[in-house]
Amino acid sequence: MRAVRLHDYQKPPAVEEVPEPTLSSPLDVIVKIGGAGVCRTDLHIIEGQWAEAMGPQLPYTLGHENAGWVQEVGEAVTNVKVGDTVILHPQPSCGLCLACRAGRDMQCSDAVFPGVSNHDGGMAEYLRTTARGCVKLSPDTNPADVAALADAGITAYHAVRQAVPLLPPGAVAVVQGAGGLGHVGIQAVAALTAAKIVVVDRNPEALKLAEKLGADATVLADGDQVEAVKELTGGRGGDVVFDFVAEHGAENDAWAMTAPAGSQYVIGYGGELRIPTLDLVAGGKRVVGNIVGTYNDLVELMALVDSGRVTLHTKKYPLDAATEALDDLAHDRVRGRAILVP
Repeated sequence: MRAVRLHDYQKPPAVEEVPEPTLSSPLDVIVKIGGAGVCRTDLHIIEGQWAEAMGPQLPYTLGHENAGWVQEVGEAVTNVKVGDTVILHPQPSCGLCLACRAGRDMQCSDAVFPGVSNHDGGMAEYLRTTARGCVKLSPDTNPADVAALADAGITAYHAVRQAVPLLPPGAVAVVQGAGGLGHVGIQAVAALTAAKIVVVDRNPEALKLAEKLGADATVLADGDQVEAVKELTGGRGGDVVFDFVAEHGAENDAWAMTAPAGSQYVIGYGGELRIPTLDLVAGGKRVVGNIVGTYNDLVELMALVDSGRVTLHTKKYPLDAATEALDDLAHDRVRGRAILVP
């Protein structure tokens, strides 16, 4: 089968022939990929940022946002069958450790993260996952239309879901970055809360999309974005600021946009947040990290998709155009999410 393989950091991956995955345990599931999302994390992986944290042994196959059709199942699998349409939670978990028992899939002590850790991902024709990673979808769902919700979608949804108690009617939610994650976050805030939504982005086209998705106000990130947000909020800032950028100084802008007693949710990464401790104490602010989301988050998000309250905006590429898709993402030429279709 064809797969997008990373051989060296700081160099583009290559599309090449590799053996198809096979079942290795009774709970394994082989999925024929119908869509694989292209994520900024893939760019960070290629840059080598995850080399120490996850230690993938190169070469390996990229791709951690996957959906498709069940091709083969292990003898103990009962929740899906061959032919089912599925979206895959990005980190199959054991179900037995304390974190799993508490519903914190991403902290599973025995988890794998295909496409990020030392396990082949789904930028390929087939992927091996587990029964615990499969969320069954309606048979008429096109996997390429929803694949990126497996990571970008639940990452945004998980952050918003946590912040719902902080966003009663009359509160202000600031969304910084209306790209692949942020455009889902805008819709999640609109679906789950009655807060006023202010969206900040450097791209006018992204702001146009934000307006269509439920933003009450938009701010062009042209150097005066912090002051503009303050002006829109009576000088206070956002009760919750969702930072889907968190690099190149945006992380510190997000802190400055956060109101006293407010919360900054850090979802993007790559930068360095520097905060005087007096600001934390005197302002009573909080900084909250966010790592992907749970299996239940994915189930809830797909229910919002089915009801039409969340839509993933995509740009599709054939698998052989993976390098082009990654380059388009790196240079901000993708509105919404890039999807590879084998």
